[in-house]
Amino acid sequence: MAHPKILIVDDESGIRHSLSGVLADEGYETRAVSDAAACLRALREETCDLVLLDIWLPDRDGLDLLAEIQAQEAPPAMVMISGHGNVESAVRATKLGAFDFLEKPLSIDKTLLTIRHALEQRQLRRENRTLRQHFAAAAALIGESVPLRALRQQIAIMAPTNGRVLIYGESGTGKELVARALHAQSERRQGPFIELNCAAIPEELIESELFGHVQGAFAGAQEAKEGKFSRADLGTLFLDEVGDMSLKTQAKVLRTLDAGRFEVLGSNVSVQADVRIIAATNKNLEEEIARGNFREDLFYRLNVIPFYVPPLRERKEDIPMLAQHFLAEFATAYGRKCREFSPEAVAALQAHHWPGNVRELRNLVERVAILTPAARVIERRHLPPLLLRGRAASADSDFGSLHEARSAYERDYIAKKLDEHGGNMTRTAEALGLERSHLYRKMKSLGMATAEAAASQN
Repeated sequence: MAHPKILIVDDESGIRHSLSGVLADEGYETRAVSDAAACLRALREETCDLVLLDIWLPDRDGLDLLAEIQAQEAPPAMVMISGHGNVESAVRATKLGAFDFLEKPLSIDKTLLTIRHALEQRQLRRENRTLRQHFAAAAALIGESVPLRALRQQIAIMAPTNGRVLIYGESGTGKELVARALHAQSERRQGPFIELNCAAIPEELIESELFGHVQGAFAGAQEAKEGKFSRADLGTLFLDEVGDMSLKTQAKVLRTLDAGRFEVLGSNVSVQADVRIIAATNKNLEEEIARGNFREDLFYRLNVIPFYVPPLRERKEDIPMLAQHFLAEFATAYGRKCREFSPEAVAALQAHHWPGNVRELRNLVERVAILTPAARVIERRHLPPLLLRGRAASADSDFGSLHEARSAYERDYIAKKLDEHGGNMTRTAEALGLERSHLYRKMKSLGMATAEAAASQN
């Protein structure tokens, strides 16, 4: 593991020498320079983890130099040092991004502690940047269908605004991905993305989840808890399945949206939070309003920018790309070689109705990836029998003749039996009451012949 690199910038040679020696003894790599020009040159020449920067330099004001360094894409941690420190300078340095302000003569123990804490904070920030990059990649919506391209275009237009968004769509369509993409492309992307599934939290606890509570606010509140609104300050709060929120909680959320403030449970102190709200639902909220289950005034507050995520059955041309993406994902997760689906398997996937939408497809691909570790190509027979039976059941509506419908049923039935017998041609033939060679010829006539089937004939 590489040792942290520290750049010392001070016009006093004694301080440069003594700090270099102490830090080297602590395992740090050091470099020392005497002025601002040498500092900038050193930072151009090699990456640096931390800079100890004197405010008074012979060729430039240290605070101005601090501001320039902080403007870099990935600046090092900055600790200011000065023999003429004052409160005003310390405050300005902190506002410009300095981790701390140390006065001369330097205390070795305090200097070492400050350096350690500054490096720890920088590491956390780097990890957060990495997570945000991964987060943005994960938020990508996969597919090139017309509905999905339109959705991506709508996200690109609306994401930079602070307008509240209400996302409609069936369960499993990817409403959370849309919310994450909106956050990742917004001006708040450096802030937190906090989510709350309103359907998964009991009614008696959801207010605590949203607004937090102080110790002793209610029975069982043994310690204080920060709420989602506070945690989402300067970021985005995603309220998933908002249609399942109780009327009592809806009233409090409405007041918070109107005032921009809320009270923590058990406290009379008003807390301000700058939060963008994105909500999602699989219900028809206008029907819920008519039934008295959802507040009309809250609906109009949330429904500023409506989004609709189409079900998978309305964008079947995206299924091959989605299935291959999930297959590659699980190949990586389970340490296996990346594989692909055969054209017949893809056709079967596209023929399915997908009531569970993208979530159902992802779960199916994971199952196939786990159960077929040796298959280089995912064939139609590797797919779950339920999916194949569903395809056969709809054959009469998908094919134009009795011959086509019968062939489709036979393919599905044989594939089901192959799946039941682990792909073993001999046992499958016995179960079907056929000779193995007859089964192979039948599969070939149905367009089902595979390398495994051909091998089994020999």
